[in-house]
Amino acid sequence: MEQLHTDLIPAREPGSTRLLIALHGLGDSMEGYRDVPPLLQIPWLNVLLVNAPDPYYGGYSWFNFAGDHQPGIVRSRNLLTQLLDSLRDKYPTDQTVLFGFSQGCLMTMETGLRYPHKFAALVGVSGWVYDAEALAKELSPIAKEQRILWTHGTRDTLLRIDEVRPKIETLKNAGLNIDWREFQKEHTLLPQEFALIREFILKSFA
Repeated sequence: MEQLHTDLIPAREPGSTRLLIALHGLGDSMEGYRDVPPLLQIPWLNVLLVNAPDPYYGGYSWFNFAGDHQPGIVRSRNLLTQLLDSLRDKYPTDQTVLFGFSQGCLMTMETGLRYPHKFAALVGVSGWVYDAEALAKELSPIAKEQRILWTHGTRDTLLRIDEVRPKIETLKNAGLNIDWREFQKEHTLLPQEFALIREFILKSFA
C-alpha cells in the first residue's frame, strides 16, 4: 500500500503527545521545513515532516499543477487521511496541528475539513481550495468546530489574493471559523507569520 514518506523531529520536552504536521509546497520537500521547530520555539511540540507523493523537479508535488488538479488532490487526501489515522494512537487528533504552505495549505484544508476528528488547529499559508462550493457541502460533522488560521500575501503573483478571497468567503458562509490574515508579501512565508502561527498554536492548546 502506498504511504507518504515522513520524518519526526521530537519535541525538546520528552513524552509530549502534541504534534505539528508540516506539508510543503510545490517543488519543495520536507527538507525545507527542518527550521520549523527553531522558528516556532515551542518545546513541547513534536514536528512531523511529510514529503508529497510525486517527484517534481528535484522536490515533490501533491497533485498535477499544470493539468487536472482533482485526481491528485483526492489521492493525496486519501494518503494524508491514512497517515492521520495511523498517528491517532500516539498523537491524538485534538493534540495535532495540520499546517501547510501553498499546495500544502490546499491539502491541509481539503483533508482537515473533511476529517471526522477535531484538530487542535488547521494552519494554512498562501494557499487555496480546489472547489470551495464542493468542499462546503462535504465538510465533516465537526468542521465548524475546527480552529483555522489562514494567511495570504497581497502581492502574491502565483496565487492572486483576489482569486482566493471569494473562496474564503464561501467557506466562511458555510460556517467555518477562519481567522483570515493578509500580509504585504509575495508567495513566501515571513518571520512575522511564524510569530502569528506560534501565538495561534499556543492559544489552541491553552
